[in-house]
Amino acid sequence: MNFFWRSNLAILILVFVVLAGGDLYSRRAVRSQAQEAGFEELAALARLARSRQPDFNDSAAVHRWIAEIGSAGAEAALIQGDGQILAASAPGSNVSLDNKATELQQALSNREGRSIRHNSAIDRDVLYYAVSYSPAPPPSAASGARVLLLTRPLPDLDRQFSAMRRPVWTAFLILFAAALAVALLDFSSTSRRIRSLKEFVARMAAGDFRLVNATPAGDALDELTRALNQTAARLDASISVLTDERNRSSAILGSMIEGVAVITGDERIVFSNRAFSRILGLEDVREIEGRPLLEVARQSDLLAAIKMALSGQEQVTSEIVVGTVRPRSFAVTAAPVRASSHKGAVLVLHEITNLRRLERVRQDFVANVSHEFRTPLTAIQGFAETLLAGAIDDPANRRRFVEIIREHSMRLARLTEDLLKLSRIEAGQLKLDFRPVSVAQLIESCVETAQLKAVPRQLALHVSLPERLPAARGDSNTLQEVLQNLLDNALQYTPAGGKIDVSASCSDGHVVVTVADTGIGIPQAEQERIFERFYRVDAARSREAGGTGLGLSIARHIMEAHGGRLWVESAVGEGSRFHFSIPVTS
Repeated sequence: MNFFWRSNLAILILVFVVLAGGDLYSRRAVRSQAQEAGFEELAALARLARSRQPDFNDSAAVHRWIAEIGSAGAEAALIQGDGQILAASAPGSNVSLDNKATELQQALSNREGRSIRHNSAIDRDVLYYAVSYSPAPPPSAASGARVLLLTRPLPDLDRQFSAMRRPVWTAFLILFAAALAVALLDFSSTSRRIRSLKEFVARMAAGDFRLVNATPAGDALDELTRALNQTAARLDASISVLTDERNRSSAILGSMIEGVAVITGDERIVFSNRAFSRILGLEDVREIEGRPLLEVARQSDLLAAIKMALSGQEQVTSEIVVGTVRPRSFAVTAAPVRASSHKGAVLVLHEITNLRRLERVRQDFVANVSHEFRTPLTAIQGFAETLLAGAIDDPANRRRFVEIIREHSMRLARLTEDLLKLSRIEAGQLKLDFRPVSVAQLIESCVETAQLKAVPRQLALHVSLPERLPAARGDSNTLQEVLQNLLDNALQYTPAGGKIDVSASCSDGHVVVTVADTGIGIPQAEQERIFERFYRVDAARSREAGGTGLGLSIARHIMEAHGGRLWVESAVGEGSRFHFSIPVTS
């Protein structure tokens, strides 16, 4: 609406200025034309009077001559050069008696003079026209020169012009009012269309790209509406494509197990997925984005890789370790991102904890197998050579040497049997006979065997079972092997005077059997490694008891084959609690 009033006010001012200027110009033009016409009439009357010029020595003839001129529509006077009035058509009315009047002086010097003066008596401008009747050359005033002075008041031009101007201004006001009404009607329609386009643009800015529906009017706004609709359609299509791509990218990045982050040139994180947050120990992605990388990651190798990528290196790889209690290894890949206006880098963290653990297990396995085989083989070889060297004839020692050889050979046999069993389990060749198993009977059978070992070691063995414990589904022999292994470990690592508790419970469709002891306990960092092959918390005590270091590894594989699991809870100096779960029979 402001635009309408500004534009129409400007037009109104322009038209008013034009009309006012025309009015002023026309008024001056009419006045000038009226003056020229009056002087021309007075000049014609003077020429006519000249043609009938009387004998100036005859006073009566002069008065008749002046009276005839006055009757022609102008006041006349015959004035002598010294200013004396010789005759006048209307004495004392409009005739100037000043012999120094402009028109008189001009007539005396140039034979003709004219001027315009305002007469306050009649409140009008008066035309004065004077001609000299002296023979040439023009005489002086003292030589008896005579001047015919004709006067005529100008018409009341202001009244005439006002009467003429009133209908013009009235017509202008009527036309302007009509034009204003038409403009208001047109502007009302145009304003609605512009308001509709304004709302449409606001909707586009808010993300609503519905097309605007407008009735065609055949003007420039129709072209603007079509252009905006085309723009909205293209933007909607482009944003839909970008949104789909963003959603796909977000879904892909969100489902990746690798941590991904985008780093700016000033080493700030502008994007990261959930895996990256979890790796750094943060729950919310928004806690990371926008912050400097140095605030959320303190690994020097990671920061060095980012700096190298930002400096322009194509691809930088490194490896970092996160965590202290349970350290996790990650392979770091940093690649630069080049753009026209800025630079940055993409950081990818791929967890290789299991790979490094498997490498360590493989190395430990080779070392442990070599060590486990070398010890008994060395003993067998040494005592065999001793016997061959002559000790076979020594009745006091030969039997003892042979028993040592037999003991180490049995140890080799157990070790070989456990390795073959573990190999068959890992290869999926372990055959299990799944049947309903009474957990109470399973525990009682194993506890009876363990009780024989607990008494000499001064250990108290207790069993706590609930009533109506459901039967479990599993292979009785392998389950007995698992429980027996846990009891043997508890007996082995619990000092004299300690106690061992065996209990069972039912939860979530599984029977959970627990073997708790008051032994030496297991450090937190080693609680997962004890299920690795040949890993021992106390290697010396394990070898003294004849253990192979494969029992817990075999037990975990057996429980996984049953659809259950085996885990431990322990604290150093407070003992350990081993649990394994078995699905109940349906």
